[in-house]
Amino acid sequence: MIGKICVVGLGYIGLPTSLVFAKAGFEVVGVDVSERVVKSLNAGVIHIEENGIEEIYEDVCSRYSFQAKNSPEMADAYIIAVPTPVNEDHTANLDYVVSATRSIVPYLRSGNVVIVESTIPPRTTDDVVAPILAEAGWRVGDEIYLAHCPERVLPGNIFRELIENNRIIGGYNPISAEKAASFYRAFVRGEIVLTSSTSAEMAKLMENTYRDVNIALANELTKVSSLLGVDALEVIELANKHPRVNLHSPGPGVGGHCIAVDPYFIIEKAPSATPLMSVSRQINNSMPEFVVEQVGKLVPPYEGHLIAAFGLTYKGNVDDIRESPALEVVHQLMKRGYKVRVHDPHVQPDHCPFRIHSAEEALNEARCLVILADHYEFRYIDPDWLKGMQTPVVLDTKHCVTFPSGTKAALFNYGNLHLLRNVEPMVLR
Repeated sequence: MIGKICVVGLGYIGLPTSLVFAKAGFEVVGVDVSERVVKSLNAGVIHIEENGIEEIYEDVCSRYSFQAKNSPEMADAYIIAVPTPVNEDHTANLDYVVSATRSIVPYLRSGNVVIVESTIPPRTTDDVVAPILAEAGWRVGDEIYLAHCPERVLPGNIFRELIENNRIIGGYNPISAEKAASFYRAFVRGEIVLTSSTSAEMAKLMENTYRDVNIALANELTKVSSLLGVDALEVIELANKHPRVNLHSPGPGVGGHCIAVDPYFIIEKAPSATPLMSVSRQINNSMPEFVVEQVGKLVPPYEGHLIAAFGLTYKGNVDDIRESPALEVVHQLMKRGYKVRVHDPHVQPDHCPFRIHSAEEALNEARCLVILADHYEFRYIDPDWLKGMQTPVVLDTKHCVTFPSGTKAALFNYGNLHLLRNVEPMVLR
């Protein structure tokens, strides 16, 4: 073994990170407060969905060194990879980061490296984490080295990106950055860039804020196009033929624990200086209501009409429903009087606030099918499923559905929303 690493938090980032470090030759102890997660992993059962994770976990357990435990151990480096949710006022909830930092304090020894991978507001490393270590008697940056190394991976492709993507290492001081980088150099093939902890925090947040603002622009284009009789999807395709334009895709909103959250961490630090970020968040948060309004043009909510909702995750081909706009769409549909049956082949029933139905069950007697996630399974909708619907109408908010030739159904997406005002008699007769 080339050293020992203790990873606190075994979720969507912590577990893959643990396995990659183990394959690089480190002895790894993964820590999680959930006894269910620890027992599941030690029994060989993975609690998250990620491409290739079962095979990698089996390989690590048979050939390398990884254990899941409920409490930290002495190690050479500690990686904090816990969630940072937002409070109701959209400020960052740092309770998990604080708790994780305090949990490792009894095990620290001189020369240890503490790395925060959790996404955090600017200056959290210096103003929140460092003082906890200092209160325990350590000279931060001298006896204990502290850094922020934000993750920047795409769910569904995490293992490749952990290795191949460039990594930013933000140190509490320069020596802390270098000490932290020495661990990542064991497996990262991309460029490793050293900077300050605050610059690393801000860079991570801006990466996702850029995407949030771009998506808001596409979503606003969708709303404008529906009023003007324009095909928003065609407009985006045409605009993106310009060599310096890259409009993102519109959808039912923005979710996940990155794009939908990270802008708030900047906004809370400088609310008067972030009007563009704030308005972008408002636009993207308004999209579930916009989707429900389009459903209302197809199927008025009186008499408890049945709607089938396909896809609850925040993006396609993952099982992650954190901050998913699909959940808000379903809630709003129910609030307006619709009966809703949901189907998602990737979501475990015990992780979902709604009952999960099979595709056939969800569509039986439904007045409309709403696509809210672009899972591969939804790109081909079996025409036989649609035969059980009261009215075979599909509202595709992700522009992923293609009907087989001859399918007798009406398909609406963000390219033809302006037609919805003319279809109500057809749908309800």
